Amino acid sequence: MIKLYHAPRTRSDRIVWLLEELGISYGVERVDFKPQPGRLFAQQTPFGKVPVIEDGNVTMFESGAILEYLLEQHDDGRLAPAIGTPQRAAYLQWLHFAESTAFAPLTAVVWLLRYRDDAADHPDLVADARSRAAIAFAFLENALGEREFLLDSGFSAADIMMGFTLFAARRFEVLDDRFPRIAAYYARLEARPAFQKAMAA
Repeated sequence: MIKLYHAPRTRSDRIVWLLEELGISYGVERVDFKPQPGRLFAQQTPFGKVPVIEDGNVTMFESGAILEYLLEQHDDGRLAPAIGTPQRAAYLQWLHFAESTAFAPLTAVVWLLRYRDDAADHPDLVADARSRAAIAFAFLENALGEREFLLDSGFSAADIMMGFTLFAARRFEVLDDRFPRIAAYYARLEARPAFQKAMAA
């Protein structure tokens, strides 16, 4: 059985959500996430990060990598378009946009507000990170169009990646009423039973 080192309200929410969508058995080792100023890799897990999974002889970290690994092992094609299909390119694009582009400035916000003792002395840095995040979300707002989810084919693991990014953006007050399509999209994600179980875990 898969073991997940999980700290609520961190990227490990993505993995709980994915496991619930896949409907596979897993166990949770609850970790109290404790930001430590100036330090990373300092949590009580095998790599000092969350999430971490143990699956037989495999132990790994990084939420995006874990997501791709679990899909390779357990998905039947529902959550990731098959290689060579028309939707595959768009799926990969949004899967990585969620973390590499949209979350990157949020990481700066989190670092400044939760890991530094002097964040109040650098409001310009926080404002710059929020501004860069807004640019990414404006792009997403436009790209969503009238779709329910990121892909024309429907809900996918790319939405799981993006969903937590949006959760974090809301939590740190980066998303606002400038993005009505994103708000409606996020409401659809929140309505999924697997999302609700993940956030209650």
